[in-house]
Amino acid sequence: MSRVSYVNGRYYPHSRVSVHVEDRGYQFADGVYEVILIKNRYLVDEEPHLDRLNRSLQSLEIAWPMKQASLKQVIKEIINKNKLKDGIVYIQITRGVAKRDHGFPKKSKPTLVITARPLSVPNLNTNNKGAKVITIPDIRWRRCDIKSVSLLPNVLGKQAARDQGAQEAWQFDEEGLVTEGTSTNAWMLDTDNNLITRYLDEAILSGVTRLTIMDIARKEGIKLVERPFTVDEAKKSKEAFFTSSTSFLTPVVQIDDVIIGNGAPGLLTTKLLASYLRYLDSPKSNILIN
Repeated sequence: MSRVSYVNGRYYPHSRVSVHVEDRGYQFADGVYEVILIKNRYLVDEEPHLDRLNRSLQSLEIAWPMKQASLKQVIKEIINKNKLKDGIVYIQITRGVAKRDHGFPKKSKPTLVITARPLSVPNLNTNNKGAKVITIPDIRWRRCDIKSVSLLPNVLGKQAARDQGAQEAWQFDEEGLVTEGTSTNAWMLDTDNNLITRYLDEAILSGVTRLTIMDIARKEGIKLVERPFTVDEAKKSKEAFFTSSTSFLTPVVQIDDVIIGNGAPGLLTTKLLASYLRYLDSPKSNILIN
């Protein structure tokens, strides 16, 4: 089946989609994006994703291209047109087309692009042996809380990970503190059984999956601490994992050349993954695509 995408009011075959050469997203990375998971035709955590999209737009002073209610209808339509059961929907909004100049144009209409594609969602029977992570200096700009399309440092970090046979790169600041992965939030379980993830600041993105896992952990009585941790702490941790809408909850079994725990997904990590997968299957938590 041919994919269908949406650009500025029209649906197109995905292979024929294009935007103007002077779109500011293309020339300046002047735009933001969101990725929402689809599970069993349910949009997972749609409202938190749209809330974050709104914060990103406000931070860059980009106007909404349409009302949120209309955007939700377009999202549902693009999912229906692509006949997706499990997958992701990608939403990108840029400042739009204007003569190339660094300052904001006096007049421009935001460009809205929405695509969707299949994505396999793991289950408890999935053979998950865990992931290797490398650590790299964080060279990104200082507003990582904005989900901007300006992702070149993340791209370089992800490729560095793949070059070393790893699935992710955890970035660390000038003090040696882990900020986040190139496309994920970072977690560790310390020797006192505290589940630790960095608190929200401008150095990390407020991951929607991160918030869901935090809520699950609290409900299950797991001691949760929001604070930065060092690379050295992570390497000495009992367990570690990373989270995002597309990596779900992925166990970390190696950081650089150090094996974490016994080299297999830990008990707490496995428990949280099982709880998160049950959450994904809970219709009351999400929005059905009609």
